[in-house]
Amino acid sequence: MKQRLVVLTGAGISAESGLKTFRDANGLWEGHDVMEVASPEGWHANPELVLEFYNQRRKQALNASPNKAHQILAELEDHYDVRIITQNVDNLHEKAGSSNVYHLHGQLFQSRSTIDEALIYEMESWSLKLGDLCEKGSQLRPNIVWFGEAVPMMEVAIELTSNADVLLIVGTSLQVYPAAGLVDYAPVDSQKFLVDPNLPDLGRNSGIHCIQEKATLGMEKIRDLLN
Repeated sequence: MKQRLVVLTGAGISAESGLKTFRDANGLWEGHDVMEVASPEGWHANPELVLEFYNQRRKQALNASPNKAHQILAELEDHYDVRIITQNVDNLHEKAGSSNVYHLHGQLFQSRSTIDEALIYEMESWSLKLGDLCEKGSQLRPNIVWFGEAVPMMEVAIELTSNADVLLIVGTSLQVYPAAGLVDYAPVDSQKFLVDPNLPDLGRNSGIHCIQEKATLGMEKIRDLLN
């Protein structure tokens, strides 16, 4: 029986594929205050701006390819039962061939109803516009978890993490909650690794083996350690 390898990934793993991290500078995202484009208040104030913002993110993501870090995680399925919990909304893990990916913050290439959040649709193109409606007649919005909204996948992520034999954190400095709190659910006797160029102050989590590298180089080191 394969060991359960649970992986928590953040923006740093996609950055090397050319996708900018969520908050590159002073709370700005592609020149926008994140609250303008990633909050219910921003949506209600200017839905057209929000839709166009995510249209541009989709166009960018369509041209992005998985990098070596994504590929190594997919290859590790040969030796481990790999479950990836990602804070990223892109589909690079899936493109790389990973089988079990759980998106904490939603998925860029999905839309959902504004009156029934259970109505989720795969997007066939990069464009979502005002006037695009769900089957109940309400405007479609990006299927993204915005600031101030509940994280529907959190309970699943906690259960996965609490059953990990190995916990691997890649491309996140554990600053964004609630995802950053997942490390506290890992079993005491599990192996724990963190790969990020900006290592956080882990405090009592000193049992984590830290590799201060970007995701691609760090994952090559992790592969050697795990094999």
